[in-house]
Amino acid sequence: MDVLAQLNRAMAYLEAHMEDDGAAADVSSVTTYSPYHFGRLFYYVAGMPLSEYIRKRRLSLAAMRLQSGNERVLDLALLYGYDSADSFTRAFVRQHGCTPSEARKPGAQLTLFPSLVFQIQIKGVEAMHWRMEERDAFEVFGIERRIGCEDNGAVPAFWTECHQDGSYERIFEAANAKPSAGEPCTVRAVCGYEASDGRTFPYMLCALKNEKSRTEGFTVIQIPKATWAVFRSDVSEQIGTAIPVLFSRAYSEWLPSSGYDRAPGPDMELYYSAPDGRYFEEVWIPVRKA
Repeated sequence: MDVLAQLNRAMAYLEAHMEDDGAAADVSSVTTYSPYHFGRLFYYVAGMPLSEYIRKRRLSLAAMRLQSGNERVLDLALLYGYDSADSFTRAFVRQHGCTPSEARKPGAQLTLFPSLVFQIQIKGVEAMHWRMEERDAFEVFGIERRIGCEDNGAVPAFWTECHQDGSYERIFEAANAKPSAGEPCTVRAVCGYEASDGRTFPYMLCALKNEKSRTEGFTVIQIPKATWAVFRSDVSEQIGTAIPVLFSRAYSEWLPSSGYDRAPGPDMELYYSAPDGRYFEEVWIPVRKA
């Protein structure tokens, strides 16, 4: 099943289960994705976290029920996942600009978010540099951290921390390998390589393991054999800034129209030094024919 069909099936599931506490955790079950990878796909395609979309839809449905019926505010709060009328009211005011009681009045202006329907959007303004790669299984080693799926600053902060406390240099030295011209930098990153509940995901600064690597004290994981869609950035004066854009365009522009689906496995981030002293980056996403 292609990416858009899976996203639309998931949206239909959510609409039928908006009153269920476990809707966010269960929605990936109607797709071929894990909770983490579905949440990642949704974020890049929809432009918002899955939890934010569910919150906006629930508050929209609650507003419509307030206008059309006489249900108690507390009952609606509990129905849509809030533990009190006060917490529901605060969220309601943030979205609609009025309290639930005010929303009952004729002429109340509300902010309603419709159910999403995903379609291919033709953009084509900027070219994408991509290629396909076949790789056998290999191992990497490094230092890992659990990252909150909605904590956009956690990954850059982790890189900064590893540079400051010497972890980056330890991985580099333990790899015991210097890249040749045209090869990626020794230290790169992998993410989403273990099962996740959709709230956090594993992220690792790592290096390729070889027969000379000294891996004591590091976490070692195997990257399975896969077909990879590889997306390359333009050359830049700064390193690390293109990765979010590459992931966003790969998931939101390339994947829905490519004839491929995301396959199980981690995403990878690779970094390169250009001959002129500048940098470029790549993201690697495992794929299979849809």
